[in-house]
This record gives sequence, structure tokens and C-alpha cells, in this order.
Amino acid sequence: MTSFDCLVPQPVTVTPAEGAFVLDSRTTLVADPGAEAAARWLRRVLGAAAGLALPPSTVDTAAAGIELRIDPDAAPGPEGYRLEITPAAVRVVAADASGAFYAAQTLRQLLGADAFRAANVHSGEWSLPCGVVVDRPRFGWRGCLLDVARHFMPKDALLRFVDLLAAHKLNVLHLHLTDDQGWRMEIKRYPRLTEVGAWRHGSRVGWRLDDSHDGRPHGGYYTQADLREVVAYAAERGITVVPEVDVPGHVQAALAAYPELGNTGERLDVWPLWGVNENILSPSDAAVKFFQNVFDEVVDVFPSPVVCVGGDEVPMVQWERSPDVRRRMGELGLSEVAELHSWFLRQMAERLADHGRRALGWDEMAEGEMPEGVIVASWRGEEAGVLAAARGHDVVMCPEQHVYLDHRQAEHPDEPVPVGFLSTLQDFYRYDPLPADLDPATEHRVLGAQTQVWTEHLDSPRRVDYAAFPRLVAFAEVVWSPRQARDLADFERRLAEHHLPRLDALGVEYRPLTGPRPWQTRPGVPGRPRARVQPSSGTSSQQTR
Repeated sequence: MTSFDCLVPQPVTVTPAEGAFVLDSRTTLVADPGAEAAARWLRRVLGAAAGLALPPSTVDTAAAGIELRIDPDAAPGPEGYRLEITPAAVRVVAADASGAFYAAQTLRQLLGADAFRAANVHSGEWSLPCGVVVDRPRFGWRGCLLDVARHFMPKDALLRFVDLLAAHKLNVLHLHLTDDQGWRMEIKRYPRLTEVGAWRHGSRVGWRLDDSHDGRPHGGYYTQADLREVVAYAAERGITVVPEVDVPGHVQAALAAYPELGNTGERLDVWPLWGVNENILSPSDAAVKFFQNVFDEVVDVFPSPVVCVGGDEVPMVQWERSPDVRRRMGELGLSEVAELHSWFLRQMAERLADHGRRALGWDEMAEGEMPEGVIVASWRGEEAGVLAAARGHDVVMCPEQHVYLDHRQAEHPDEPVPVGFLSTLQDFYRYDPLPADLDPATEHRVLGAQTQVWTEHLDSPRRVDYAAFPRLVAFAEVVWSPRQARDLADFERRLAEHHLPRLDALGVEYRPLTGPRPWQTRPGVPGRPRARVQPSSGTSSQQTR
């Protein structure tokens, strides 16, 4: 039997007690309306791992083996739960469906690593330690971005990634669906976006200064039915899928399909390289209407109250050189080319508002006039987020200096494709989403934080596993657990003794704490290490997306 000191993320409070609750073929499970998804999930995973059916009780619910109740007044807060385990019963009181699901995740952890397997390999009884857990998340936005545009992730692997986020009590999957290197969402009104834009002739390998690529075609896309399935699957696990269609830059895949949307009319291929691309959208009525129509289909598929419009890394060279763009600025009453960036994003944000949705944009959006209700994703550092909060905008903290999972995680000589800042497991754990210079009066504007998995150099689910884990585990504790409860030494113990065996059981090919395994290295593939220098909010430092 495990004990409560195995839990990840660290709960708010734990009060151990004597004894254990033993699960067997007679153990029942009852659930209130609202907790059915958690009950279905628990029956599914424990049915596979332990052969336990957990049938509904045929007697009074007070006598049930496991009871999942929804009672916001008796729970510790949104997404929170109170879990009491006695020798006679397991009782959960949750604030909502998400809280019930997180309590079920806690029960699975308490059963040990074998409970994370797809078939029963356990010997001995299945038991839970007695005691009380009172738990709730520190932040309401506990997110992870997954870039499926640079390297496509097949649907089954995407669903697996959802399960991994859920296992760590994260609740937002930010899905980066479009970029220069690929368009991954079916848009029925514009079929060439996937017919042409969903594949490229090759991919740059590592970080090179020339225009060479491997010449191996790469592609794939999700139908709208696929994405509805992903959304429903995630919702059952308390996760909101936030879609991103990036405009007005990072659009060469769209321009390859519809060149008339650009500024030059030049026929382009889907880009096989990485970095910042000068090919951006025209600020014409036609281009605006095209992408408003795209977002109309996006919101029809994704029920998320938030939709990302991108707005990052937009070189304005083509706008500055174009007489047509200068005439357009006169029509719009704009005096500076940079104003077109904010203007374009406002057209998308206002269209989303017409659908009752809020726009999320990268922090470049905050350099211009923003509509009310826009959320700023502060990625180039924390300064833009602090300023946006002071201006009355909600913020998601995702600074590349602290929470980019594609960045190198050690100075180890065999570290594969070492790009970006050095971001160790310990660095992730020490990060706090509330910056030291944030005015306490605006702390409520920080919705939470989000870690990012950009996939230029992550060309398979195995590579994503290596980059994400175990650092994502540390991030999960940062955004869930109370700041004062975090203890690096204790986290490292829980990780090594208890959580890495769970990841092993799930088949996660994480980076070992001592360095990569031989097959996880990439000899001869150049990286681009960078020094950790805090940029200003007005300058872009990444140059690799």
C-alpha cells in the first residue's frame, strides 16, 4: 500500500489516519449527477489495470464503497474536492465535475504505479491508505500548448497526450493548428487549406543557416469530426481545448493554398524551414473576410470560451514596401504600418466576440489597441503580462525563459538538438506565475500559466515525450499547489520514487534524470543554444518558431 506522500501535484492538505480501504470485486461506485464522467473514467482505468468492475450500489449510497458527490458548498473551491478514505468507504465531495475527476486521479495515484497499466499485472490486494485530502488548484488556467503545425501528431497520439495532461491535473490544451509549415484543421469552405496547406516537401533538420531540408514529405490534418472527438474526449477529463489559428503572420501554409491572400501574389510552397517568415497576410477586405469565415468554422467545432488568434512574430517588410498597403492605410485612417497589426487582430477578436468568445493573443497584441476582453499570452518575458494586467487585461503567463518544453533541459553533451534557454527540471519547479514586480492589486488578472511544446525539432510522439517529461510534472505542481507548500527536495523524492514509475507504466519515454538514453540522442543534428537574457516587451528574442 502506498501513502499520501506519493501524490503529484502536492495537495493543499493531507491528514493521514490508521488503516486502509481494500478494493475487491464487491467494491461499488456511485456518482451524483455531474460526476458521471469521473465515474466512467475510474471504472475504465481500474477495470483495465485491476479487473475491478466497480458496479453501482444496489443499496443506500451511504453504504457504497466509493461515492462521488457534487456539493459546491461543501467543497474547498472551484475544481476542488475533499477526499475521505476510511476502512469502510471512500467518499468524495467535489465542487464540480472537474473536482470529481481530480479526486479520481488522486485515487489512482494512491493505488500505485500498477494502476496506470492497461492490463492487470499486480499481485496482492488493491488498497488505499486512510485519511483526508483537501485539495484545490492555485490557478484556474493550467495549460499546455502543443504545436501540431510544425510536426503533425496523429489523432491517437493526440488523445494520449490529453490523457497525460489530465493525469497531471492540467485543464487547458492550447492546440496550435496552423503555421508556415502546415495547416492542420479541415475548413469546409476552403478545402485547399488542407489539400495544399497540410503537407510540405521536407523539413529542416535541426538549426541550420542554409535553406536545406531532408526532402521527406510531411503532413496530415484533422477533420472537423476528428477535432470534435478530441474536444469531447478532453472535456470528459476536465480539459478545455483552446484552438489557435495564427494571423497575420506564420501563414505561409495558407498562402500556398490561396496566394491571393498575400501581399505579392507569388506562388509559394508550404515552408520546409523554421524561423520567422516575411510572408504575411494582406490587410485587404478579402483576407479579413477569409479568416473571419475560418474562425466561424473554428468556433463551430470548438466550444472553448477562448480562441487564440496568434499575432506573434509578424515582420512588416511586405506591408512597408507595398503601395496597395499604403492606400489601404489611408482608407483606414492609419498613419503607421505597425497599426495594421493591431487593426487586423481586432477584426478577428471582434468576430469572435460576435460569437460570444474571447480572443487570446500573443503579447505582441498588447503593443497596440486591444478590444475589451482580450487575453494576453505573455511569451517573450513577463513584462508584457505585467503591463497588460495593469491596463485591465487578463493574462496567461508563458515566458519562454521559464516554461518552454522544447528548450534544452541540460548542458549534457548528448542532449538532442539543444535549442533555446537552459531550462532544467529544477528551473521549471522554481518558476512562479506571479512576477515579483506585479502589483498585488492586479494579481487577479493572472489567470494562470501555460507551458509550451513547440515541435520544430520534435518530429514524433517519442520526441515530445522526451522534451515534455518530467519537466511538465514540475510545471503541473507549480500551477496547482499552494506556493508555500512547494518543496523542491520533496518533489524530487516523490518524482523519483513514485511518479517516474507511473510514467513508465504509461509508456512515457521521458528523459531520465541522469541524461538521455542512447536512442534519445540526435548525433550530428545542430542546435541553437541561447543565453538567458530577459528581453523587453517590445523585442522578440525567440526567432526559432
